[in-house]
Amino acid sequence: MIELKAVGKTYRTADRAEVTALCDVDLTVEDGEMVAVMGASGAGSSTLMNILSCLDVPSDGHYRLDGADIGRLSKRRLAKLRGEKIGFVFQSFDLIPDVTVLRNVELPMIYKRAGKRRASARQALEQVGLAGHEKDMPVELFEAQRRKVLIARALINNPSILLDDEPTGDLDEASGLEIMELFTELNRAGRTVVFATHREETAAQAHRIVRLCEGRVVSDQETGRRPPPTLRAL
Repeated sequence: MIELKAVGKTYRTADRAEVTALCDVDLTVEDGEMVAVMGASGAGSSTLMNILSCLDVPSDGHYRLDGADIGRLSKRRLAKLRGEKIGFVFQSFDLIPDVTVLRNVELPMIYKRAGKRRASARQALEQVGLAGHEKDMPVELFEAQRRKVLIARALINNPSILLDDEPTGDLDEASGLEIMELFTELNRAGRTVVFATHREETAAQAHRIVRLCEGRVVSDQETGRRPPPTLRAL
């Protein structure tokens, strides 16, 4: 479970001025939910995604992930938790153009044995529907396929939470729908999915839409879609 209580984030500019990116944010995401975060440019959605991904920590308040208070963890424990539980699709960390799809997906496991990381990369590619494209180069793929490779890279460590900042931002309508169908499938398989978007039609695919304005949550509404039932062992 993701729990944010009174979370704030303040940055200092080069001239020592303070800029508040988030203020007094309360947010809970249950296991198995798919939640969209929306807001105009500068509203704080990217900062929120960075905190959820444990790439940044709050200046104020508390962020608990499965009960662990993120602000109290050492950098080593934080990195371990991030690697085990969270898959983050970095739009700024694009595919390396001169290596194969398989090698691109393997990158997060670069220090693992070659056999293990290749097997994990193949499994991740199969999850996103790209089995058979292992030897392709990024330039040979359609835009939606390249986006799926980024998602496969985020899935390689089998995280329980998948985060994405603008999953359909530069895609055409058909490609965007294809990506959101993939997120829905991954969510139905049991993963918690949180994504930030500026597109209303993309946000509508989630179970809830959380809207930010000037760093504050101004609404948190259900869309009418339901999370998949939680399967429990008998």
